[in-house]
Amino acid sequence: MSSMQTHRQVILASRPEGIPQAQHFRIVEVPAPLPGPGQLRVRNRWLSVEPAMRGWVSAVANYAEPVPLGGVMRAFAAGHVDMSNHPDWPVGTPVTGLFGWQELAVVEPAQIQRRVDDGDLPLSTALGVMGINGVTAHYGLLEIGQPQPGDTVVVSTAAGAVGSVVGQIARIRGCRTVGIAGGEAKRQLCLQRFGYDVALDYKAPGFEPALQRACEGGVNVYFDNTAGAISDAVMAQLAVGARVVICGTASVASWQPAPLGPRVERHLLVKRARMQGFVIFDHPQHGDVARADLQRWIREGRLQYVEEVLDGLEQAPDAIAGLYRGENLGKRLIRL
Repeated sequence: MSSMQTHRQVILASRPEGIPQAQHFRIVEVPAPLPGPGQLRVRNRWLSVEPAMRGWVSAVANYAEPVPLGGVMRAFAAGHVDMSNHPDWPVGTPVTGLFGWQELAVVEPAQIQRRVDDGDLPLSTALGVMGINGVTAHYGLLEIGQPQPGDTVVVSTAAGAVGSVVGQIARIRGCRTVGIAGGEAKRQLCLQRFGYDVALDYKAPGFEPALQRACEGGVNVYFDNTAGAISDAVMAQLAVGARVVICGTASVASWQPAPLGPRVERHLLVKRARMQGFVIFDHPQHGDVARADLQRWIREGRLQYVEEVLDGLEQAPDAIAGLYRGENLGKRLIRL
């Protein structure tokens, strides 16, 4: 910070059409907030960058109210309480929640997602593998995908913060895993770090024939983070009784107007398959269940994670666009 009396925020300066770019945000310096009765102040140490942020700033109907123009960019953050007017939250407590892209946040206790008590794991993991990404992967795969030992599980954005965890949980559950990622570096990361049985580069020539060979016995579970042409190719390989989990639509830059493409109804009908979307915010009770498993698997060496760190609040405005350009390897974070 430039002084003890001010702090910096990233605000939404203009409403994007499609993927938000750096010019849609502005960094401002404002007076440092002070907590009122029963409140506390968090000094953010880590800020999260999520593909879902595209939807949070969109004017198109979404599962959350859009970030208002001139408002602080909505974001998960992790930090420490540095001022407190609440006995249950003493100074120094590590916490995480939707504190926004800013250096300081005054919050009510109800706004805290959780006290971070993950033992020897870095605080940054509260925003990734032990945070919304890991919990999303755990819930979507196990509760909706319902993988069985021997199933073939296909994951799009397989090297990303959610997809990488999905693939590893599937392996832990005795499944054969096929990851789809963009570029050779991400393909190798899927194989060497995240343990996929097969990894395919959707940008490479011959992707669809390679997918067909990799899924010769049919796809039992498809964890879909992309929609679009990648998902069209996977749908043609569904096995009888397949489960399709809709977690994201990262390949579609804009849903207004909605893009046209192959229809899925025939695939679902003849394969007696089902498709279900979900938003993890609807399932807050699953967090503790998921984190217990995730923490144990990390300590046992069965679950790996990769964090890509951008240093400084100045990196925030272009960070979402960078995700959609495919620049990140693993979970993208901003370190303050």
